[in-house]
Amino acid sequence: MNKTCRLGGAAALAAIIAATAFVSEASANPFNFFGQPLFGYGPPTDNGNQARADLQRRVVDFRSNEAPGTIIIDTGNTYLYFILPGGQAIRYGIGVGREGFTWSGVKTIERKAEWPDWTPPPEMIERSPYLPRFTAGGEGNPLGARALYLSGSFYRIHGTNAPWSIGSRATSGCIRMVNDDVIDLYSRVKVGTKVIVLPATEQRTASGFRAFF
Repeated sequence: MNKTCRLGGAAALAAIIAATAFVSEASANPFNFFGQPLFGYGPPTDNGNQARADLQRRVVDFRSNEAPGTIIIDTGNTYLYFILPGGQAIRYGIGVGREGFTWSGVKTIERKAEWPDWTPPPEMIERSPYLPRFTAGGEGNPLGARALYLSGSFYRIHGTNAPWSIGSRATSGCIRMVNDDVIDLYSRVKVGTKVIVLPATEQRTASGFRAFF
């Protein structure tokens, strides 16, 4: 995996802070575009895990200076926000990088792929020699149903064949979503979409606002 990507300078940090928003629930019910329980959020999986209710896809109130269509990734709370008009956003649950593999910065979507192939980068092979050198796209592929490739890096927003891992910190820096959610996000974003990844040290305060430490 490439070196972590971090914003430098007061201006860049100010841009992230300006994008940070006060969030409140617009509805107690999951936002479900298909009228069915969301993939990975139904009964417990075979290993007994079940995703937190707040990780289900839903529309929330979200105040932001960013334009509609922007993606904001809240690494610390394992949420991804897709900004909508009118002070709202679609919030998705995600899996994020494990300790030592978190990062922050501003990227763009440089390309999109349906049922992508997976070729682990050399750095990942060096850490985990047992990994396959190539896996064709499909249900058994760890990148899942869709992948959104982030500019200037090996990082992706992608699906997963392990939906119970959403809400965890277990990746090598990529952003992981259940397949239904990544398919939905994929249909909304275009190449060139701005992606803001907030620092993992950001925490939610009791008032609902956020603070940096």
